[in-house]
Amino acid sequence: MKSLMLICGAVLAGTMALAPQHVGAQEAQDSRAVTEAIVKDYLAAHPDEVGEIVTAYFIKHPEAVGQILAELFKHRPGASASANHTGSTNRRAAIASNAADLFSSRHQVTLGDPQGDVTLVEFFDYNCGFCKRALTDTLALIKDDPHLKIVLKEFPILGPGSAEAARVAVAARMQDPDGRKYLAFHQELLGSPGPASEGKALAAARDQGFDMSRLQQDMSSEEIGVTLREDMKLASALGFSGTPSYVIGNDVVMGAVGAAALKEDIARTRALTIAQSPGKD
Repeated sequence: MKSLMLICGAVLAGTMALAPQHVGAQEAQDSRAVTEAIVKDYLAAHPDEVGEIVTAYFIKHPEAVGQILAELFKHRPGASASANHTGSTNRRAAIASNAADLFSSRHQVTLGDPQGDVTLVEFFDYNCGFCKRALTDTLALIKDDPHLKIVLKEFPILGPGSAEAARVAVAARMQDPDGRKYLAFHQELLGSPGPASEGKALAAARDQGFDMSRLQQDMSSEEIGVTLREDMKLASALGFSGTPSYVIGNDVVMGAVGAAALKEDIARTRALTIAQSPGKD
């Protein structure tokens, strides 16, 4: 029962966070209090039924898992500004100690300018609804910033379909070093409605003209496991629990914050890089 209340509370928190922002603060607080009371009473009276509802919801909306986990961590006892500061410090240390694998791994997908003055790393899942929304942000950044290097890292945390799609994606990357065909594949698969799967990923690869015989062979290669293990290790080191999650310079950005916010972070990182370059006071 306690676990169900925590999960439902996290679902509620995520739902309220996505609610329209034009309502007043007091109105939103009152509405939340009433809703929480209703949820609590219903949990007490129908524990088994609520368990089935929660399970069905996760099956239908796998992209919600990452957000719910983030809400649980954010609202756990002891969470504070001091803890957030510590987490930020730890993440910066993790970025520094894993810089080579984060920004220049031979197992990654690189888009945009390979020699860009700023690098944005995105951890994503093909079944993540927020990643689907953020796809337009990535495309806008590629179009609007010719000096930006974009690195894509597989973070398949939303079920077997995510892992299957990731394996196909890594195999696609293996036969497309410059990333042009991969980007078209990535757009088709991430932009398609419904859950991702091996079949849907293979169809996207076929549509974009990949060598399917080679792709099937590469899907059984050691490179697949090496790539996915490296990406998972990096995500763990950075404390990522959901997608999309970004690394921009020495900073971490969590969630689909939008192209404008990402551009601000990129500009700030670029300015800092210029200021710290040799010859600058």
